[in-house]
Amino acid sequence: MKRILILLLMSALSAPILLAGDTLSQGGVVSAVLRDNASIKAARAKWEAMKARVPQAGAWEDLRAGVDSMTTRSVSIPPNSFMDQTATLEQEVPISGKNRSRARAATAEAGAAFEDLRRMELDVVSRARVAYARLANGYAQLEVNRRNDDLLSQFVQISRSRYETGAATQADVLIAQTDAAKLLETRADIERQISEAQSALNVLLNRPAQAPLGQPVPLVFTPRALSLQTLQAIAIARRPELQRAQSRINAERFRLELANRQWFPDPALNVKSQRYNDASQAISEVDVGISFPIPWLNWKKYSAGVLESRKSVENAQHEFDATRFEALGLARDQLKKIRTSAVQYELYRDKILPVARQTVEASRAAYEANTGGFLQLITTRRTLQDAESAALNHLADYAAAIAELDAIIGRTTPDGQNGDAK
Repeated sequence: MKRILILLLMSALSAPILLAGDTLSQGGVVSAVLRDNASIKAARAKWEAMKARVPQAGAWEDLRAGVDSMTTRSVSIPPNSFMDQTATLEQEVPISGKNRSRARAATAEAGAAFEDLRRMELDVVSRARVAYARLANGYAQLEVNRRNDDLLSQFVQISRSRYETGAATQADVLIAQTDAAKLLETRADIERQISEAQSALNVLLNRPAQAPLGQPVPLVFTPRALSLQTLQAIAIARRPELQRAQSRINAERFRLELANRQWFPDPALNVKSQRYNDASQAISEVDVGISFPIPWLNWKKYSAGVLESRKSVENAQHEFDATRFEALGLARDQLKKIRTSAVQYELYRDKILPVARQTVEASRAAYEANTGGFLQLITTRRTLQDAESAALNHLADYAAAIAELDAIIGRTTPDGQNGDAK
């Protein structure tokens, strides 16, 4: 028990800081997910198991040993007329290379399992990065809500002061109070979204859903010059589904090789020692022999095996082609998604938000100067809040789309830090 507690303490000390009150970085989340996620551990264990099959598939057949001994004889025989004890050793020698073909097929299958591990890692990391972006967006939306609440409080004070002097109606105050209540409703929705993102991250981190998490670093928009041709080339070279399909082609080709080698029999060498019934020596004679199967008499069986393997190779090749075209299409669609989110965010950042802020200030000045109505002021504030919220959502969509792109093309370094497609 003490040793277990020490190991748990060491693990906790080596883990990145994720507790509430600390800054939560995307790099720390990704590292923790790769280390602790249960699905990744399961995929890694499966890969290790598949690797262990390779030496089994390439091994020779077990040495066979046999012993015969006479127990009862109902007739009298002259001395040394029959054998009473026999010991046999037999070993099949794979001169046809069947074991090598099996080992190569097992190696290809282990390669496919490794690609399954890579796909699991890419998917889990992508989901963690998307959840991180949603969590950061939630905190940013809370800040927008707080700023609008402060702004609305100022409007309430202005309208109340004007109402007391008779320059405004009670309806202005009531409208402002209604908008303040709606902000509380929006805040509750934002807090729910933050809770969902925290639960998603904790599940991926193999932690209780309610475990505390720190506040993420605010998202920053980083334009990327992404090329479709480059992304598709990376996808063809690195996408796990394509690598797995190629490994399956290799495995089926080695199985076809094995099926063809079934026509060539592997001899079995045997050594037999015998002792006569009245001999004084422990071994009376030693015999050496050889035996082998005759597959040619069962040609239907082996020709059908060859045909099956050929069709399996053909099937694997067609699946590879389909997977390749699918990868190209996914890369193209994801690039369009990224570009759309980027254009939308830049549109809000550079055009819509500045105008919305100026409109609020102009409406406020007009209302205070008694040249504008309160309803117009409230409407411009709502427009500004919607624009700020939409801009943050587009930024989060952009970050999520980048994370999904890396998972699609098989790029393991987040955000293209290795320089791919930049």
